[in-house]
Amino acid sequence: MCTNIVYEWLKTLQLPQYAESFVDNGYDDLEVCKQIGDPDLDAIGVAVPQHRRRIHEAVRRLKEADERAAGLYFT
Repeated sequence: MCTNIVYEWLKTLQLPQYAESFVDNGYDDLEVCKQIGDPDLDAIGVAVPQHRRRIHEAVRRLKEADERAAGLYFT
């Protein structure tokens, strides 16, 4: 099993079963994960609607955290 930041992120989402598929499809870094859309989730094999929503919500939070951090440099 992979032990990287994506695995840890998925574990916090209670979705560690997708970690290997994420890495196999090139999603081995959270920066890359921020680009995930529905076609990507199809390719990864995330078919359960509830799991897809959880991932989309987590991606949104990652992007928001980036925006807040970027704002700190300009205030």
